[in-house]
Amino acid sequence: MSTYSRLSALDRSFLDIEDRNTHMHVGATCVFDLGPLRSPSGGIDIDRVRAYVESRLHLIPRYRQHLARIPFEGHPVWVDDDQFDIRYHVRHLSLPRPGCDRELKRLAGWINSQQLDRGKPLWELWVVEGLEDDRFAMIGKTHHAMIDGIAGADLIGVLLRPGPATDIDETHPWRPKPAPSPGRLVRDSVLKHLTMPLRTISALAKDPAGFLQGATDLAAALYESTSLSLQPGSETPLNRPIGSHRRFDWLGFDLDRVKAIKNRLGGTVNDIVLAIVTGGIRDYLVRHGITLDGEPKFVFRAFCPVGIQTAQRSSSGGNFVSAMMMDLPVAESDPQRRVDLIRDFTHDHKGGAPVRGTEVLEKIADETFPTMLGIFAAAVESSRAYNLIVTNVPGPQFPLYLLGARMRESYPLVPLFGHQGLGIALLSYNGRLCWGFSADRDIVPDLHDLVESVREAFAELGRAAGLEPAGNRSAGGVADEIAGDSAALAECLGVSVALELPGPGGPGSAEASAASDTGPGSGGSVAPRARARRAPRAAVSATDAGRDETAA
Repeated sequence: MSTYSRLSALDRSFLDIEDRNTHMHVGATCVFDLGPLRSPSGGIDIDRVRAYVESRLHLIPRYRQHLARIPFEGHPVWVDDDQFDIRYHVRHLSLPRPGCDRELKRLAGWINSQQLDRGKPLWELWVVEGLEDDRFAMIGKTHHAMIDGIAGADLIGVLLRPGPATDIDETHPWRPKPAPSPGRLVRDSVLKHLTMPLRTISALAKDPAGFLQGATDLAAALYESTSLSLQPGSETPLNRPIGSHRRFDWLGFDLDRVKAIKNRLGGTVNDIVLAIVTGGIRDYLVRHGITLDGEPKFVFRAFCPVGIQTAQRSSSGGNFVSAMMMDLPVAESDPQRRVDLIRDFTHDHKGGAPVRGTEVLEKIADETFPTMLGIFAAAVESSRAYNLIVTNVPGPQFPLYLLGARMRESYPLVPLFGHQGLGIALLSYNGRLCWGFSADRDIVPDLHDLVESVREAFAELGRAAGLEPAGNRSAGGVADEIAGDSAALAECLGVSVALELPGPGGPGSAEASAASDTGPGSGGSVAPRARARRAPRAAVSATDAGRDETAA
């Protein structure tokens, strides 16, 4: 019997928003100890990884489905993929040994510059060997229409285990169900729309007070959104039309230290995160010539997704998320005062009428015009209603393993929108707060400097909380830290990655200079190799990835 799942209006909006420059996938770069996955040649046993991932896919059936469309209406649905190939989705490559974090970051930026193929299940998992210190990485990409950040944290538990087990469960046979006929899709859609008034009347009869509260919340949400559009965020160097190429960087903080700052200065962990972001953005803007002190009219607004806890949430994915917008106090020079302002705002707004109203708008769009949310999101983006997305996802506070290989860190990625050159995503994992910074390659060429500004903002809050002596930082500050890493930088400059890819006539090779400045978006410039030790070029094994990878 044929089967399908209709996308919600919110999930559809992520497809509608996507264009050649706006890539609507989320993901993460996860770093592991090589451990028992080491192959006899010193690399990684990719066949074992593929077999393990495939053995877990019955727990996440969406990962073996692709998009189809309802005739005439054009609304997307999920149907089983009868051509599913695990080798296309789980890809294998290597950095020249010994690969460093700078090379991995450049590779992650290149991989996340490529859109997912909508003709296939909307996910990829790139397994990267060759990292120094006996490590390997997994760079994952999943389309936002399938999964939000909080559901994504749940899915980590599907692919990873809380103990170092190395066994692989028996793979469940994959028997895709046939896709529904065009006639059935049209019939079901017509019935859904015809019965909508009955569902509305039923909801009103069951809970008239709740129905009225929903209408009130919706009006409040629309009023706040309209007000924000009339007062857009200020123009900054970070807010220009984006291109298709990305940079990716990261850092990690001790979660207990973040909580200690929270206990001293007040608020929640999320409040401290926003205060750190505020301090880092403030430093970055000042260094780019923006005058902030004494400028109360300067508005730097953050869009903060808020997870919705609902009985519908399950490991099958889907988006259950609303949002909160707030003006970050970047003009405030006192770190304690920044925390106070943020704490007061989030206390008054999280879970309030505007957030609940967004939920109501999603339900209305589901029942009436599913394109409504995409149009609404495009209108908000075009008005520059916000300058930056910041999302903080709680993760497991214990180590996770992939076939016995311990995951050290996981750095999440958030998509960029039309005039938003920077996005920040965080994941708490095993006592660490992992920060992922996604940026437009051309708008933020100095992304690492911004990351170091965030690091300094964290240290500043620690000093304000009395956790470390004030003034213990040298006058050189960030410049000293960068200079101290110059040897590692020299090791990483100008290294390229060779992809072995199949062509129509059999295995071939193509250059994908992901780890060098000759990669996509570089304008063809060649990075200097002076003083850099030349590592032997390592081939990337991606022989089953298909032609689409060659195009990438």
